[in-house]
Amino acid sequence: FVFSTSVDMTHCKVDHHITLVDLIRKHCKSTLMFFLPQSGIRINHERNCEDFLRPVVQDDPLLQTGTRAQAAEERARFSEEALSRAMEDLHKLKLLAQGLVLNAETSRSGNLGTVAELQEDEDEAYFSSYGHYGIHEEMLKDTVRTESYRDFMYCNPEVFRDKVVLDVGCGTGILSMFAARAGAKKVIAVDQSEIIYQAMDIVRSNKLEDKITLIKGRIEDINLPVEKVDIIISEWMGYFLLFESMLDSVLYARDLYLADGGSVYPDLCNISLAALGDPQKHQDRIGFWDDVYGFNMACMKKAVVPEALVEVVKAETLISEPVVIQTIDCNRVCLSELEFSSDFCLKITNTADCTAVVGYFDIFFDKGCDNKVKFSTGPKVTKTHWKQTVFLLERPISVQAGEELRGKITVRKNKKDPRSLLVTFNFPDRKLTYSLQ
Repeated sequence: FVFSTSVDMTHCKVDHHITLVDLIRKHCKSTLMFFLPQSGIRINHERNCEDFLRPVVQDDPLLQTGTRAQAAEERARFSEEALSRAMEDLHKLKLLAQGLVLNAETSRSGNLGTVAELQEDEDEAYFSSYGHYGIHEEMLKDTVRTESYRDFMYCNPEVFRDKVVLDVGCGTGILSMFAARAGAKKVIAVDQSEIIYQAMDIVRSNKLEDKITLIKGRIEDINLPVEKVDIIISEWMGYFLLFESMLDSVLYARDLYLADGGSVYPDLCNISLAALGDPQKHQDRIGFWDDVYGFNMACMKKAVVPEALVEVVKAETLISEPVVIQTIDCNRVCLSELEFSSDFCLKITNTADCTAVVGYFDIFFDKGCDNKVKFSTGPKVTKTHWKQTVFLLERPISVQAGEELRGKITVRKNKKDPRSLLVTFNFPDRKLTYSLQ
């Protein structure tokens, strides 16, 4: 008896009072074959056989086709599950590896420093950020920055006349072109980011390709076409001066390439601190978490406070005289001295609650210059793209005019990311650590 499942079973039951179960019971002595058109499989039932799905024809090609399809589906499912498990294991391995790298103490022991010893792929994100045009536009439009470099070079041609100049981190090549116009015999401009290809076009457009040679790469990884240079120029400064650790690369170039009697410019830098009393800013940033749409989120303060802010500070919120905590001579400083601790004393000028400490830096073009040039990134002068760095206090400190607020600051590289900084303040009643990243 052959029965096809393509038959309308409802019609059979209603009009003819026949069901599949009745047929099986009535004709159990015969072999029943069911043809399932959707899968191409034939199955049967024989009397006294417990297996109602035993094949009529052994090695039935149609049955094998269906079986192979089912097996393939099973293998696909198992493969997907295995792949999912493998991806999960890989993710766990990646997290483990990251944890080992980020939490381990730095084990590199050379004198080059952590930045110089970074592999190119480890440093890719940093240089990629300088491949975007917007950041170069912002720096070029910073007239305090750009005109200070220009004035230093144009107003001191005797420093550059017939000299070989190295520009570390040349960007669009603006400093290299200033140097060439100031009388340099040869300028070698180095940058790892993609912006250097635009710098090449810019140099050609200004017909300075005979004086300026551009090289793509990190200064630590390339070989210059000269043994020594007379001058190294660079705009290496980051937030709070040392953020990004680009000064490390300038010092590497200095120690390897600078001729005796040569100089790095800018040659002198100061880092300064001052006390701030800005209760409104403190409320906006810190007090805000006490009541967020009716919910207490004060626990967020522990996460928010350690993030140093980069913003323009209102001069009227200063409540102390500034104090210089570190002076860097770029022609003499050692790499190890870029991590330091310094005691400080802030002379309070206004009775107020000290809500934060602000940091900024000053830059000097001094050595051998008849016309010395300097600029500041402080809150009382024309703002720059560096702005100021603000270290908010979770709990303000009440101070009186005429008294002194004493403390100690420690600045060090973040071992998890040597281009970022960790800044710790020790006050008599508290210790606070901030990250700048």
